[in-house]
Amino acid sequence: MKTTATTPGSLRATKSLLFAALAIALVVALVASAGTGQLAISPAEVLGSLLHRIGIDWLPLPENPVGDQTLWAIRFPRVVMAALVGAGLAVSGLLMQAIFGNPLAEPGVIGVSSGAAVGAGLSIVFGLTVFGQWTTAILAFAAGLVATLLVYFMSRAEGRTEVVTLVLTGIAINAVAGAAIALLTFLGDTQSREQIVFWQLGSLAGSRWQQIAIVAPILALGMIVAYLVARKLDLLSLGERNARHLGVNVEALRIGVIVLVALLVAASVAFAGIIAFVGLVIPHLMRMILGPAHLPLVTASALGGALLLTVADLGARTIVPMADLPIGMLTSLVGGPFFFWLLRRTRKRAGGWG
Repeated sequence: MKTTATTPGSLRATKSLLFAALAIALVVALVASAGTGQLAISPAEVLGSLLHRIGIDWLPLPENPVGDQTLWAIRFPRVVMAALVGAGLAVSGLLMQAIFGNPLAEPGVIGVSSGAAVGAGLSIVFGLTVFGQWTTAILAFAAGLVATLLVYFMSRAEGRTEVVTLVLTGIAINAVAGAAIALLTFLGDTQSREQIVFWQLGSLAGSRWQQIAIVAPILALGMIVAYLVARKLDLLSLGERNARHLGVNVEALRIGVIVLVALLVAASVAFAGIIAFVGLVIPHLMRMILGPAHLPLVTASALGGALLLTVADLGARTIVPMADLPIGMLTSLVGGPFFFWLLRRTRKRAGGWG
């Protein structure tokens, strides 16, 4: 009885501590990343540049004559984009795991990222301008949505979504998308090929405020919807039949969340390329710490994803001097072994591996 009585208080303390730690670590990572590069800028000067824009002169501006311009034209857009994309991918992974009912679901694993890349590749290679400057993002969204719906409907059997079928279907969709991307690379000119390679490797180089103005509202919308459906996702975790008895329209919830995930991932892929495993690693780690309730998991996943991608982008710019490594490569180096461990752990629990 004593353990049961203290559990809620301990859980609240864990949530508060985790949120505070992630928020502080994220701020530190953002400031450190903004000040790191060929032109080194101290943390005090980075904060001074930020505060100066709102009329607070407590800290000094960068001493270098081009320091302030470098921060606002290059560094700040890049670190903000890293945080936004990381948060969007992590929340997408959390939502995917919730609606598919297993910890292996992730936008990259089930093909939505590669599907979105195919849509963007079509726009790039054929110079489509049907929707003006929004053409690439809209085609990426449409292709990512189609890929996700294909995986969802093909992996269902007798009203359930099988984990093994989900993974295998995702592999098939990724293979087809990979072939399509290869064909587009063959058909495109030199400039188009370079852009497609950028999509496949993932990079935050060249991030601009205009792009952030597109991604930020989409992420805000995704967070709001995620908070609104968190309670229904908790009910869905009890089983489809129980959720229906409790008033949840399961299919409508799943379709709506799939559309939202496709939108979040497409917005991220449109400007950062394919960045895998963020949506797999972060939600699973947060769930191990906080438990299954989705409301706190949305906040924790967003903070954790933003932190992971900010640190990964910092590593991409600093591991090799005078070079900018593909950020998708770094996240895959971490996420690949983690996915293998998670798959093995899941199969052992199901009794598949002795």
